[in-house]
Amino acid sequence: MADCIRVPLLLLLMCILSSVHPIRGDRVGADMIVANAEKQQNLAGGPAPAALNPAAAERNPGAGASLPRRRSAGWKLAEEAVCREDLTRLCPKHSWNNNLAVLECLQDKKEVNQNISSLFQLLWNYKLNLTTDPKFESVAVEVCKTTISEIKECAAEELGKGYLVSCLVDHRSNISDYQCNQYITKMTSIVFSDYQLICGFTEKCRDDINALRCGSISTGEKDIHSQGEVIACLEKGLVREAEEQPGAHAIKDECKKAIMRVAELSSDDFHLDRYLYFACREDRERFCENTLAGEGRVYKCLFNHKFEEAMSERCREALTTRQKLIAQDYKVSYSLARACKSDLRKYRCSVDTNMPRAREARLSYLLLCLESAVHRGRVVSGECQGEMMDYRRMLMEDFSLSPEIVLVGRGDMGAIDPNCQRALQTLIQEADPGADYRIDRALNEACESVIQTACKHIRNGDPMILSCLMEHLYTEKMVEDCEHRLLELQYFIARDWKLDPILYKKCQGDAARLCHTHGWNETSEMMPPGAIFSCLYRHAYRSVEQGRRLSRDCKVEVQRILHQRALDVKLDPELQRRCMTDLGKWCSEKTEAGQELECLQDHLEDLVSDCRDVVGNLTELESEDIQIEALLMRACEPVIQAHCHEVADNQIDTGDLMECLVQNKHQKEMNEKCAVGVTHFQLIQIKDFRFSYKFKTACKEDVLKLCPNIKKKVDVVICLSTTVRNDTLQEVKEQRVSVKCRKQLRVEEVEMSEDIRLEPELYDSCKQDITKLCQNVAFGNAQVIECLKENKRHLSSRCHQRIFKLQEVEMVDPELDYQLMRVCKHMIRRFCTESEGKNVLQCLKQNKNSELMDPKCKQMITKRQITQNTDYRLNPVLRKACKADIPKFCQSILNKATADSELEGQVISCLKLKYADQRLSSDCEDQIRVILQESALDYRLDPQLQLHCTQEISRLCPEEAAAQEQTGQVEECLKVNLLKIKQEGCKKEVLNMLKESKADIFVDPVLHTACALDIKHHCAAIPPGRGRQMSCLMEALQDKRVRLQPECKKRLQDRIDMWSYAAKAAPAEGFSDLAAQVLTSPSKNYILTVIGTGVALLFLMGLLCGRFTKRVTQELKDR
Repeated sequence: MADCIRVPLLLLLMCILSSVHPIRGDRVGADMIVANAEKQQNLAGGPAPAALNPAAAERNPGAGASLPRRRSAGWKLAEEAVCREDLTRLCPKHSWNNNLAVLECLQDKKEVNQNISSLFQLLWNYKLNLTTDPKFESVAVEVCKTTISEIKECAAEELGKGYLVSCLVDHRSNISDYQCNQYITKMTSIVFSDYQLICGFTEKCRDDINALRCGSISTGEKDIHSQGEVIACLEKGLVREAEEQPGAHAIKDECKKAIMRVAELSSDDFHLDRYLYFACREDRERFCENTLAGEGRVYKCLFNHKFEEAMSERCREALTTRQKLIAQDYKVSYSLARACKSDLRKYRCSVDTNMPRAREARLSYLLLCLESAVHRGRVVSGECQGEMMDYRRMLMEDFSLSPEIVLVGRGDMGAIDPNCQRALQTLIQEADPGADYRIDRALNEACESVIQTACKHIRNGDPMILSCLMEHLYTEKMVEDCEHRLLELQYFIARDWKLDPILYKKCQGDAARLCHTHGWNETSEMMPPGAIFSCLYRHAYRSVEQGRRLSRDCKVEVQRILHQRALDVKLDPELQRRCMTDLGKWCSEKTEAGQELECLQDHLEDLVSDCRDVVGNLTELESEDIQIEALLMRACEPVIQAHCHEVADNQIDTGDLMECLVQNKHQKEMNEKCAVGVTHFQLIQIKDFRFSYKFKTACKEDVLKLCPNIKKKVDVVICLSTTVRNDTLQEVKEQRVSVKCRKQLRVEEVEMSEDIRLEPELYDSCKQDITKLCQNVAFGNAQVIECLKENKRHLSSRCHQRIFKLQEVEMVDPELDYQLMRVCKHMIRRFCTESEGKNVLQCLKQNKNSELMDPKCKQMITKRQITQNTDYRLNPVLRKACKADIPKFCQSILNKATADSELEGQVISCLKLKYADQRLSSDCEDQIRVILQESALDYRLDPQLQLHCTQEISRLCPEEAAAQEQTGQVEECLKVNLLKIKQEGCKKEVLNMLKESKADIFVDPVLHTACALDIKHHCAAIPPGRGRQMSCLMEALQDKRVRLQPECKKRLQDRIDMWSYAAKAAPAEGFSDLAAQVLTSPSKNYILTVIGTGVALLFLMGLLCGRFTKRVTQELKDR
């Protein structure tokens, strides 16, 4: 028949272009039109029974079984006996005289008696004859006369072949005449009441209906009034085939097209999908009572409620089947196809000659094509974008709508198969939830409270909402359910840079220029999506000299993504892929935020090569921009605001922020989390010098030249420091280490001195000692190192040697003494601003007794003085001044000592005695005088005295020792109680003190204080040293004309008595010792005068007495 030639096109476009479904109150006009058509048929002999209609008879054997051969012009369905009972019970009386009203009433009522097959036979034959009679075309010409003249294409159609009605359906959107529109809509509702009424459907799908057991195609073998169950069965078979389910039947292509055409044509009005209509009638009343039929509105309403608990299972199943058909062909969605028709044509989304037609029609292809246009900045109509958003949300809600996921996801869901992951990745790209978080309904519902509190300043639906949520991940504002949903989505967004719309917008130009990317919905095996971001961030941190850098906007976005990815290893695809084994091996128990990456960094040396490389690269990147460590930045917010805000605001990838945090690690604003994070980063940095950005930048060339095979940062620092020290000692003209490297090297050395763990060799050597002696001391702030120094006598040999070496370096360069520099920071600014770094301790010692000196700093200076006096090697100034004197006078002590053992002040004691004997060089004598003056005020600065006299001090001088300020009272107490001292070693040390005091009054602070006025009045012209001022005072004491201060006179007399006792207790051991005692004695002039007088008397006596001896005769002489 002519109408069968064009009915496929008619039906194909009916759903897409129809825009109005007849409302119950407006049916009369359409019914009258069709009734007039009936009248014309009846006047011409009535509708031909199936027996007289070969085409109908062939399609439907027995079709005219219940209809008489002739019908009168006024024949009514209501007059038939088989209709009367149901009609009276179910249909309103006013509709009985209208055959179409009766037909619609009875075919839409599930209460109709299903056992009366003759009733359905009657109704079905009526519809068949009605829809296959060409006389309806004449009715269309009459009803749509105005419309046909307006539409040129339809006016040109040849009449009598059924083409006119098809053309009118093609242009239905342009039909303004109401009656014409209603006529075509009414015909559609009649056709879709049964699959056998659809022209060609039965012939095309006969074999598939039988194979799938969807029912009989012959009248009498199955209920004629099937209400679309056969079509629903075929649709399910089509879905099973697409999902490649086991045992799925392969439906013929022509039947597939027919099935999809029927689904497409029924997309306008859910009444036309008979199976879904009956399955969802109650659900429609429950959820969509106020939704008008037509334009796919009821479908969309039901889709939105598909997962409601009140939704019936049968309706949910029918809706899912229809959604799966939409996924296979977007035109099955009336609203989407209509809204996006012009955009699809505009952006050529339907003319890809390289794409198979079935693939091109898929919903995913449409979404990807139009989303690509949106991401390229093209204009897509708002109506189309609204429809796209609805279907993107639909895909996200139900994974079963994506056949690829169903196909590859049937295995063990515990571990995601790579194919399944790729399918999920494709789904995320199709749905594109990164552009609007609301597409992911689960995320939207889970994060609603977080968005209302943390992200309320951002417009609803803005892509920045996701970024805002990521910024609040693992914060107090984040809720657990939102956290899980967010990470699930970010897992996939992290694996395809295009899924982050902001990143794509800012970086698509850079990606095309530097990473050779293609369009938004195109992929390349040479540069897969996951590799694009790696390419971008490699270029993000290039220097100006290296060139090929990112634009500023793109660089900001790359940094944002890096900051977010650092929150969880699962958000870094490369890291997770390469380190999966190591994560399980080393970090299985690390479940808190950020712990997995820290764990990998801690085990860097133990990781497999691929994992070690990616962790190393990430750590190197963090050293350049520590803000990548989002969790650390949150923890350190208080100290950043207080001390590093300028650096944080102005930092341009230089590592300045981390350096600032390290320098302020012990400020009051520093909390435990921040301190732990900063220290962890410092500990990681020592594993590879590349992990310190500023150090790497400043010293890279020096390392390659001077330390080429060294990788660990601490070893590189030692190598470069040794080179600097050697060049300095040898006074070379040009240092081998560059100036910028030397400057940064100093920063690194200072930072390493803050925590013993930053010096691995020292830490490893002293682990047991730390556990034993400093177990309650916290790391950091050099506290553990200070504890080990204070317990130096109890350390193991290995640890003792390391601590001694450390102290030796610190004394040479006090800036590396972290505790000294920290405690005395303000005093250094006050007293030593003009001093070089190596002279800071010397400057502090000179100002130690100033009234402005901070007590804590003074205490720290005393500690360092005590340390220096234990071994001359710890006093670089003394060592240099006495370079010749030490081997000359104290070689025996050096011979007994081992290389790494401390000398406990023996060499300095030796030099003190030689100072008393006035045998030292002038430079050495000056340094020893300073030491003597300092130790005379504080006995703790004399190691030998403290070693031998600790018990005697406790017994004889407890009050003096307990005084906070040491002013020489302990030494004075020991001198006064010299006779009571029992220990010989202590007595010897006190006697040495007395001997030393003879050489210089400044060595005896008590005597000096008592005689200060007398020295000023009587000995002002006499220079200090070599006992000269002491001799002056002794002469003044013996001169009766000079009146000394009573206290001075008393102290001098006490000293004379002490010296007398000292002479008896420690007589000269030889002539040289005796001569030394005489020369150093305050009464040496008197003694020398007496000795000289005696020698002169002996000489005179010899001259005189020789004349009285017996003369020798001349003769005896001449013999």
